[in-house]
Amino acid sequence: MPRKPLPVFLERSSYRKRRVMDALKLLALFGFILWMIPTLWPDGSDPDAAPVSMSHALFYVFGVWFVLIVLSAAFVSRQSGPKEKAGESDAGP
Repeated sequence: MPRKPLPVFLERSSYRKRRVMDALKLLALFGFILWMIPTLWPDGSDPDAAPVSMSHALFYVFGVWFVLIVLSAAFVSRQSGPKEKAGESDAGP
């Protein structure tokens, strides 16, 4: 007699933890891309383009850094937010 396949079911909490970890990984990639943008800014070698001052570049880099910290803290705090009640089921109503 063939065995019945087990239904695919993930607990809501473990599923959300995995999605938050995926979001944090994408956030790191997004931050890397944002940090590479100043390498595309004009420097003093092109006479037609005005160079970006170092103070503006530093404000940009530290601004991106601050935003990444705030977003990652928001993701982690959302993951460790209020837990589900023991009486609630993941199956729905």
